[in-house]
Amino acid sequence: MKYYFISGEASGDLHAANCMREVLKQDQSADFAFTGGDEMQKVSGKKASIHIREMNFMGFVDVLKNLGTIKKNFKKAKADILKFKPDLLVLVDYPGFNLRMAKWAFEQGIKVDYYISPTVWAWKEGRVEEIRKYVNKLFVILPFEEAFYAKHHLKVQFVGHPLLDAIKQKRPLLKSKEEFITSNHLSGKPIVAVLPGSRMQEVDRMMELMLKVMPEFQEHEFVVAASNSISKDYYNKLETYKVKAVYNQTYELMQYASAGIIKSGTSTLESALFKLPQVVCYKAGSLSFAIGKRLVNVKYISLPNLILDQPLVKELIQNELTPANISHELNLLLNDAKRKSELNTGYEALFNLLGGEGASGRLATQLVLDTKKSHA
Repeated sequence: MKYYFISGEASGDLHAANCMREVLKQDQSADFAFTGGDEMQKVSGKKASIHIREMNFMGFVDVLKNLGTIKKNFKKAKADILKFKPDLLVLVDYPGFNLRMAKWAFEQGIKVDYYISPTVWAWKEGRVEEIRKYVNKLFVILPFEEAFYAKHHLKVQFVGHPLLDAIKQKRPLLKSKEEFITSNHLSGKPIVAVLPGSRMQEVDRMMELMLKVMPEFQEHEFVVAASNSISKDYYNKLETYKVKAVYNQTYELMQYASAGIIKSGTSTLESALFKLPQVVCYKAGSLSFAIGKRLVNVKYISLPNLILDQPLVKELIQNELTPANISHELNLLLNDAKRKSELNTGYEALFNLLGGEGASGRLATQLVLDTKKSHA
């Protein structure tokens, strides 16, 4: 059977790759084509028709600036899909692009499944109608999403969160703490992990702000998780702060750090699964934030808080994201036993809500069944 996957960012690349790996176990004749990244290329042995480096835009302003590239990518993906003639098109997250693609594919008579729901429960609830009309089945990864979509009469299934599989898969491959410290020329002091994001715009806005608290924590070493999607030359500025950047070792950093300053996104959930005490940070461009504030209807921005529906981790958003506020919360994370205990209890509850390991396998089973139905 032929499967075409569309992913447009790093997290989608990882989860799509794990799904593809599970599909191959159940359908040995599976043939893949895709837009995506290095992880999908490793599993499939093929080159992405469009690499995520060419697709990863953040915020309203950035999207507007790159409309020409986005339109070009859409046209290229359509042509590639028509050439490949998939039995099933699997759209992975990336809603601005993929919801348009769902409509187009439906009009071409191509069967569409969608993995990792667009956050229409947070904003643009009207998009539910688009999903119901153009998507065969929606596979969601957050426990509260299944009930939300079911009340809108969509074919929906909660398969569990794929990060549980990704972390289980990578844990045995992690460097030991000693090897991590030695290979990265770290001092051996307790580590504060700094995760400013994977997109140039967000890293630009937040990394230096996050590092301004360093003088108050001289007994700790601050280490930045660098993104492969950003040029290594960009991180040369860290030499000014005498801070090391590590590549492809984010899970080691989460495993061995004493606390983390984490940009809002998937990394907040990853940090929670590694039981890393964290303060969550978010700062957008003023125009993008003003527009978003009018449109978004959620109580929290971090995944741990959203899933638990309570303010477990501290969120510092926009004007609240100051060195003084980061420093205050980081001090609690490092030194307050009560705060650490609250986080550990909350993290345990969070893990229990995520559906257990095996999300990629459960999803693959349904995708293989859907392709077989297409040929029945």
